Amino acid sequence: MRRKIPGTDLLIAFETAARYQSFTRAAKELCLTQSAVCRQIGALEEFLNVRLFNRIKKRVCLSEAGEAYAKQVRDYLNRMEHDTLALMAHGGGGGVLELAVIPTFATRWLIPRLKDFHANFPGITLNLTTRAEPFMFGDTPFDAAIHFGDSIWPGAMTEYLFGEELVPVCSPALVAGRGPLVPEDLARLPLLHQSARPEAWKEFFGENGVTGINAMGGPRYELFSMLVEAAKVSLGVALMPRFFVMPELSSGELIQLCGASLHSQYSYYLVYPENKVGSASLQIFCQWLHEQAEAFRQASQLDSGPARPLPAPGDDAHAQERDQGADEIVEAGPDAIHHP
Repeated sequence: MRRKIPGTDLLIAFETAARYQSFTRAAKELCLTQSAVCRQIGALEEFLNVRLFNRIKKRVCLSEAGEAYAKQVRDYLNRMEHDTLALMAHGGGGGVLELAVIPTFATRWLIPRLKDFHANFPGITLNLTTRAEPFMFGDTPFDAAIHFGDSIWPGAMTEYLFGEELVPVCSPALVAGRGPLVPEDLARLPLLHQSARPEAWKEFFGENGVTGINAMGGPRYELFSMLVEAAKVSLGVALMPRFFVMPELSSGELIQLCGASLHSQYSYYLVYPENKVGSASLQIFCQWLHEQAEAFRQASQLDSGPARPLPAPGDDAHAQERDQGADEIVEAGPDAIHHP
């Protein structure tokens, strides 16, 4: 049976015109005449028997149906382009993994280690895309995600990587001339906040026995990488995952104030949909990532997290977390797919 699908050239013309809300600009991008684009849009509307654009004098704007269809067509064309480029890049061999990552985790921890992965597994291409919100895998092209939060992700497998310790850091210039500081002293300094962790400073002071202060004041930044730069130019004190600021602590650009810290109740996890368990490329990446995480835990003397052995990718004999029937999307902890 012949599929009821319009021609790709018609869909491309429609998506481009929808993006610009202009046939003239679409024609320029596609190296066509305006009349050619008009004819393609007309042919698509005739095929669908639906008006996609409202013509108002010399302007066009998407109809309600056209707006909904434009998003669907854009997603379809993006997936087709992605799959085509992957096939061209590998000639039908090797593998491509699409990984959703937390922005600062990607730049500060994962990417510096990828040279080792590429050297050992040159046949696998790893594409990274930042995601700062929870998502359902079925609605995305992702094969896996690195997530910060708890171990529940509906419909997916979660594998523990490591925990997190937050430490207060700032530029040496901010506290120049001051003697040794204790946690109470930090409350008198400007506090910098990460947007997804609005109560981190409150938790830090509470864990270190400091009460009766307002720890909520101060500017907020979306990404931890922004906090690093703000702290470096003496805008205030940032509460940072220690491993995010190791280069700056080593170089002296930042210093850790007092010996107090905050051990997060959340952890970093590798997450992937259950139907990807049999993917050979994903299993290779899982194993490599666990080895990197184990080495990092030992070097950093981080706690071992959940009291269970590291699960081998796809090995149900180990306690990988499954969907526990929760209706809600995972309560992603700070900076995770809530924590840039």
